[in-house]
Amino acid sequence: MSEAGLRTAPALPPLRLPAKITAPPLSDLRMSSTSLRAFVALAASLSAAAVLAQASAPLSRAEVKAQTREAARTGQLTPPGPGGVRPSTATAGPGVSRPERKAATVEARRGGSLVPPGQGSPADATRTGGPSTKTRAERKAETKAAAKAGQLVPPGPGSPAPTPAR
Repeated sequence: MSEAGLRTAPALPPLRLPAKITAPPLSDLRMSSTSLRAFVALAASLSAAAVLAQASAPLSRAEVKAQTREAARTGQLTPPGPGGVRPSTATAGPGVSRPERKAATVEARRGGSLVPPGQGSPADATRTGGPSTKTRAERKAETKAAAKAGQLVPPGPGSPAPTPAR
């Protein structure tokens, strides 16, 4: 190609630099307390993660199995199920025999301090207040009267009793 076919770029003005370059004042370089706290927190978390990663090496399968056997031997394992609570060892132990535990259970049942099976508590067991003083016919009559007045709680998840319309 010939030089006549090439285009030339327009000429740019010369670049002017300041005579002296100065640093910004120190007040512009100071960090705000919020950004300084964020920087310190970030640095601390990164350094802690690095230290923890170096300190804990993964255990081998044999080591994990040995730890599990030791925990089972000493009674440190958590039982299966959603509870996650270790069973109490207050009544059981090497000093109490099975006949002694059975005798203590029978005595607690007689004294009324035995917790009923299930999710109850001792407060639930003593709340009944003893035997009823009404006959079956009296209870049925009260229930029929409450049904006529619309005061019975409907079956289901325990919705409140309906209020009678006035």
